[in-house]
Amino acid sequence: MVDIIVLVKQMHDLEQIKPDPSTGEPMLEKSPFKMETISENAVEAAVQLKEKYGGKVTALLFGNSDAGQIMKKAYAMGCDDGYVITEYTGNNHFYTSQVLAEKIKTIKHDLILLGNQSADSVTGMLAGRLSAILGEPVLGNAVSIEIEGEDAKIKRVLEKNNYYVKTHLPAIISVTQEINEPRLPPVMRIMQAGRKPINSEKTTVQEIKNFTVVSNKAPISERKKLIFEDVDKGIEEVVKVIKEEMR
Repeated sequence: MVDIIVLVKQMHDLEQIKPDPSTGEPMLEKSPFKMETISENAVEAAVQLKEKYGGKVTALLFGNSDAGQIMKKAYAMGCDDGYVITEYTGNNHFYTSQVLAEKIKTIKHDLILLGNQSADSVTGMLAGRLSAILGEPVLGNAVSIEIEGEDAKIKRVLEKNNYYVKTHLPAIISVTQEINEPRLPPVMRIMQAGRKPINSEKTTVQEIKNFTVVSNKAPISERKKLIFEDVDKGIEEVVKVIKEEMR
């Protein structure tokens, strides 16, 4: 049996975010939150391990008051328990790692699973930060996970070959999107998840502000909007632009 903590991230739905036409800053006020895609892969990986080896999956989410719906999705996918730590929507991985580590210390576990990087800050540093705080080894970018007695073994896919790494439990493993295809929960499981209580609490860790986001503006996109009725002339123009960009 293996007891697993899976870290779930809530974030704005990127497909519904639009930049402010006057400032270029993203307009987030009315943008809905969702479970990050890579978190879905992490949840699926945790549930698959539970189904294979037995044990328990506990989801842990650090977000705002809207996180309840995201936790219910984790329940519907197969998580047994979950904790929502509220009152935070930023992406400061230094602060996030401190808060999550404090909660993780109170939960019995053999594995901690999470996505290899978030889609908003894209630092990929959370697993390493947790490893440093908790003193547990970290295996990154897993496309498969196996439990062998008291060890965890992962596979990484490199450019020319596969790379296998093993470490003793407890351990932290970050996964890539290639590890699986997250399941679509059946209707009955979704209904059951909706009735399941959500553990919600506020963190006691003081927020750390050790860096400042200088700019979060959308890149300027300028197009010539040329239309070629003659396909051959259009191809010549495209080839010309590509050659200029490759210089």
